Amino acid sequence: MQRVTLSLDDDLMAEIDAIIKERNYQNRSEAIRDLARAGLQATALPEHDAANCVGALFYVYDHEARELSKRLTRTFHDHHDLSLASLHVHLDHGSCMEVSLLKGETEKVREFAKQVIAERGVRHGKLVLVPGEDGHDHGHHHHHEHDE
Repeated sequence: MQRVTLSLDDDLMAEIDAIIKERNYQNRSEAIRDLARAGLQATALPEHDAANCVGALFYVYDHEARELSKRLTRTFHDHHDLSLASLHVHLDHGSCMEVSLLKGETEKVREFAKQVIAERGVRHGKLVLVPGEDGHDHGHHHHHEHDE
């Protein structure tokens, strides 16, 4: 077993302490090990991914974080081919939540979501994926008008 020192902000530590109390953990180390395992399982890649997917990217961020809004906007513009729509919600004086609907190649959607979640000032993020069609024609024909 290895000993690791890490810094956690007060709010996150309070959440962990609440889980410790609720689940009767013997100590913080035991709780953090379980939470780390759960996080690893949640982010593990399935062996047989569909080539394409649709997804919802949920993230909460500090709207006053320096240049974050500009960085996020630039990131979304750089990946406009993956983004279908976004919903922006003001949670409180300092926090906003965005829900972005994404569609495309599974690996590109995952990488894009990782990039958004990793931005400094993004506090929480989660990507929910649904396997999409892999380019097969299933009899559904839609015509879409696009402005040039």
